[in-house]
Parts: sequence; C-alpha cells; structure tokens
Amino acid sequence: MKIGVFCPIGNNGWLLSENAPQYKPSFEMNKQIVQRAEHYGFDFALSMIKLRGFGGKTEFWEHNLETFTLMAGLAAVTSKIQIYATAATLVMPPAIVARMASTIDSISNGRFGLNVVTGWQAPEYTQMGMWPGDEYFGKRYEYLSEYVQVLRDLWATGKSDFNGEHFQMEDCRVSPIPQADMKIICAGQSDSGLAFSAQYADYNFVFGKGLNTPTAFADINDRLKAHTDKTGRNVETFVLFMVIAAETDEEAFAKWQSYNDGADMEAINWLKNQGGKDTTSGKDTNIRQMASSVSPVNINMGTLVGSFENVASMLDELDSIEGTGGILLTFDDFIQGVEDFGQKIQPLMKSRQGIVIEEGEAALTVLEKSA
Repeated sequence: MKIGVFCPIGNNGWLLSENAPQYKPSFEMNKQIVQRAEHYGFDFALSMIKLRGFGGKTEFWEHNLETFTLMAGLAAVTSKIQIYATAATLVMPPAIVARMASTIDSISNGRFGLNVVTGWQAPEYTQMGMWPGDEYFGKRYEYLSEYVQVLRDLWATGKSDFNGEHFQMEDCRVSPIPQADMKIICAGQSDSGLAFSAQYADYNFVFGKGLNTPTAFADINDRLKAHTDKTGRNVETFVLFMVIAAETDEEAFAKWQSYNDGADMEAINWLKNQGGKDTTSGKDTNIRQMASSVSPVNINMGTLVGSFENVASMLDELDSIEGTGGILLTFDDFIQGVEDFGQKIQPLMKSRQGIVIEEGEAALTVLEKSA
C-alpha cells in the first residue's frame, strides 16, 4: 500500500483550531517534511491549491504558497518520491499547465504528476473577476473533461486541435513533452466526480470518514468500480486521513480534544457557508462532507487518533478494502508527525513491510528495522 504526504501549503495545515500548531507555510518547512518523507520511504507528496482562506481568529488558509513553484522546488531537492501539484483549472489554461508540468517532469526526471480540481469556493475566483457564475456548479465536470483531453493531447503528441464547448485549440503546441507517463489525480466523490475519474484519472482521491473508522469509505470504492466497469479502466482509490498519534491512546485523544476545544468557529462557519453555495450537486460531494457539522475542526476528513500501535493497525485495515491503492496523510504536527510515522508507526504496519529506509549510506527495510 502506497503512502503519501499532503504538503501543508497553507497556514496551520488542516486544523481550524486556536489550540493547534500555528504556523505560516514556507518552502523550508515543506522541504524538511518531504525530504524526511522520502527518507522514510513515502511514495508521493501532493500539494493543494488555495487562493483564498476562511478567515477567523486563526486566519485559516489566508496564507498559501503556490503549488507549481513549490513542487518544482521540491522536485529539485528530492530524488525518489513522486511529486504532484494541483491545477486550479478555472484560472490556469490547460496549455500553460501542460508546459509547466512538462518542465517539472524535466526537473524531477519523470517523477511529476498532476491533481486537477474544478473549484468550489466562489470568493477564490470572484476576487479576480474569474468566477463563471453559479451555473458552473452543474457543468464543472464537463469543463474538466475537456481540460484533461487538451492536456492528454499535448503531453502525448505535443499538439492539440481540440474543439469543444469550453476549449478551442488551434494548432496548439507544447514541447518538449514529458519523458514519463503523466499521471492525473482527481478527488471525485459525487457520482459525476467518480464518473470523471473512471474516464480520465489514473487515481481517485477521497476523504476518509469518521473517527477511528478506517474502512468507512469502502462504499465509495464500490461506486467507483461501477463506473470503471463501464469505462474498462483501472482507477485506484487513495484515501485522505489525518493522523493524531502518541505513545498512548490517552495522550492522543487529549490532543484531539484540545483541538476541538479550540475550534475556530468563525472560520468553520465560513466553510459551512461556502459549502452550501452549490445547490446543484448532490449530497455525496466532498464539499458537502467538508462543510458538515459533524467534525469541522479538521474539515471532516477521516481521523485516526490513538497510540502508534493502534494507528498502525487501523492503517493496515485500509489495505483490506478492494480497490484501495494507498493513503494520503496529514498530521496535526507535520514535522513531528512524519518522524513518528517513519520511526514508530510504519515499522508496525504489515502493509508497509519491505519499505526501504535510508540510514546514512546504508539502507534498512522496515521489516529488518522492526525485527
């Protein structure tokens, strides 16, 4: 099972709490996180794109790096880990994104891939005069489908004459083309999102669900398979989870309770308000889950709280769900979280045995280290 780290490109990571670690994003911090993730054998690092935050006392996500330049820098200071940036497709023309991706493919020597998002928070785009109107909610995956077809044309042949409703290419050129097969990620959870991933994506990312219920997302895998049965493609699910771990369950749950006690309700209410703007999509979208009142302090992503041993066991449960390719991890404290995962959680995971960990000039596998 593959493991990735969701780079904290925005301030404070994924916790809307005054009691959570408070920090501004920086290249140096992300470099340390991703280099240590590579050291511990993580398979990939992914960064989101966020153009406007939620405000509140913590100024949540008001401070963000830019995803392509960040990942280009990280590609240059790593050698093995896969690198993914995110395209804000409403404001980034596909021909420009195709060229940027090809450039980072060159920097990384073939380790780059792309996450594509439709956009859901109107203020990110109205501030620039680039929101197409709320009718966009109902056709965003049609837009994204054309976008990806242009990307695929340019990466495969260096040329596109695609002519659709949203994009019209006229002898559009990009060269050089990527040296490696460019993988595309989509975070589809609604039926329309899953249908898109089944047709165009290589991997589909979804939110885990609930507290210490690692397999609660399994129904999404079943729904995705119903779509891939129609397209004849193999698209694996990667599940997003936050890990809050400590030596004992009591210590871990004390941290989780503290984060909830310090919830930034002003920022949370902004999230709920923006999540309700889309009246077209169904109740099964990831935006509906993010804006839910169940556990908004960490944007309602699946959360694994407990001792290092129990977290390892819960992560192993994910490997039993058919169609799951891996996990994308966030942490309450990213720098310490990556170290704890590498040293204290991963060695206990049956699904990660045999992963190579660099130790100076020598290399030990997780199996050897934990024996």
